[in-house]
Amino acid sequence: MTRSASAQFAAPILFRVIRSHDWPTYRGWIWLDGYQLNSAGEAVDRRSIFVRLDGLHTVPAAAPSAGRTVVRQPGPRPPAPRTPTVRQSAARHPVQVG
Repeated sequence: MTRSASAQFAAPILFRVIRSHDWPTYRGWIWLDGYQLNSAGEAVDRRSIFVRLDGLHTVPAAAPSAGRTVVRQPGPRPPAPRTPTVRQSAARHPVQVG
């Protein structure tokens, strides 16, 4: 997000949109909910922002980070699920405004 999207963005930020609101607003403006991203593409803050549609630009997704390391304690394994679970991921596209 930069000043071309809204005067509130004096310094540019990356923002991952999770939804847009259908709230009444001025023509060409929109309320967005999402996450402010750091340089590694990790969410650091959840925000609702009011921006100009003409100021929004899609940027390439950041490379996946190493993530958190999970340490498992030795012990009995949990039983296998009886039915397979289908999990679909939502498409996530960070956008840069400006």
